[in-house]
Amino acid sequence: MLTDGGRYLAQHVGPASAFELIELFLGPLPEARLSRDPESEAAAARAAGLVVDDLRTARLRMEFHDIGAVVWTLRKCVWWVPDFSTERYAERLRDLDARLRSDGPFVAYSSRHLIEAHRT
Repeated sequence: MLTDGGRYLAQHVGPASAFELIELFLGPLPEARLSRDPESEAAAARAAGLVVDDLRTARLRMEFHDIGAVVWTLRKCVWWVPDFSTERYAERLRDLDARLRSDGPFVAYSSRHLIEAHRT
């Protein structure tokens, strides 16, 4: 809750962040790709009585060079593939490992947006 003159500054996860990797394990997620829209979040801030001073978006390249990096990431970001385990996804991990060895890094994109607002 902001008082008059209070400022809000936050970095939010953007739409379809890391979905190249997530969908490799879960399959297509067309509905989920539509969530976390920066313009919708800015509109929600305005509806809550804030003045949006700045809204910036970024789409950042993530490269996975080996299967260990993929496993580590999926174990740290447990919300990406909620049922992830190396046993459950062993075949997909082996396929991805072979792909990494033959084709080079697996590329995904992290999206973020920065919103700066204030209450008048």
